[in-house]
Amino acid sequence: MKYNRLGSSGLVVSKLTFGGGALGVGKKLNGLSKNLPEKEGNEIVARCLDAGITSFDTSDDYLFGQSEELLGKALGKRRKEVILATKTGVPFTTREKNTGGLSYRRMIEACDDSLKRMGTDWIDIYYCHFPDREVPMEESMRAWEFMVTSGRVRYPAISNYAAWEAAHIMGLQRDAHFSPMVCNQVYYSMMGRQIERELVPMAKASGLGMIGYEALAGGFLTGKYTRANPRPAGSRGAQFTGTENARELFPGARRAAFDEYTLIELLQEMAPRYNCSVAQLTLAWTLSKLWLNSVIFGTTKMEQVVENLAAVDIKLADEDIAKIDKLTAPPT
Repeated sequence: MKYNRLGSSGLVVSKLTFGGGALGVGKKLNGLSKNLPEKEGNEIVARCLDAGITSFDTSDDYLFGQSEELLGKALGKRRKEVILATKTGVPFTTREKNTGGLSYRRMIEACDDSLKRMGTDWIDIYYCHFPDREVPMEESMRAWEFMVTSGRVRYPAISNYAAWEAAHIMGLQRDAHFSPMVCNQVYYSMMGRQIERELVPMAKASGLGMIGYEALAGGFLTGKYTRANPRPAGSRGAQFTGTENARELFPGARRAAFDEYTLIELLQEMAPRYNCSVAQLTLAWTLSKLWLNSVIFGTTKMEQVVENLAAVDIKLADEDIAKIDKLTAPPT
């Protein structure tokens, strides 16, 4: 495994982060089921630990807290070896007005609930999962500061925030002498590189860390989905009904401004030269973006873990990176 410093902070993370969103059993999206029970989850987490992964990510929204609980159990006595991150801010229910969002009350309550589910005394990185425009940023920042000073949280962070929002928060934190946030977790894949316009330059200039998720565009960039067979039997995409359009099957593929299967065909042509799979090639390209401090991968099978881990050692030729970059360039 290889490691990076998280932005300008003193925190060091593995270049690959284990994404706990797959842990648990139940329905997450319309027509999509999660089926990674405790025993298999424990084995996968142990394999990641043994491979040197030190960064683990989850959320109180993933299967309504089930992911946090299973990840905490899987880490067990090795919890101190890792950087454990979770998120809050997505409402669980609409029956009560204070059961979601980023109010001072809700954030502290959610943090305490996450600590209990994960069986830990502290959270290393605590994210605001999505912007809550019903709550002033200053209020959420006060909650962060309380959690840091009370020992619940080590580092505040954001996820899915625009560049102007991140810059605004950082300025407010400096003015208030609050603990600075360390990173922004954002969607980034070949299918959607829009963050390169504003978020990446802002992060470089300010020292804000960047962690990417959905590098495989929800599984579309594994290579199993082709123009001739857009919904292979037994695949995740086959669980969805009513469409064969990749942009509707996979949320991570909706942002592309080019023909998605042209990209798949290019990756299939390149992969044999590196003796790797399309998924490994995709991860290697994502890891080549040095401003990404870590890339989150999700998995449901041990063989996928082994495959993803090997991507760290693949070094793509500059000309191949350039070909992919040219095809997938974000629209102006």
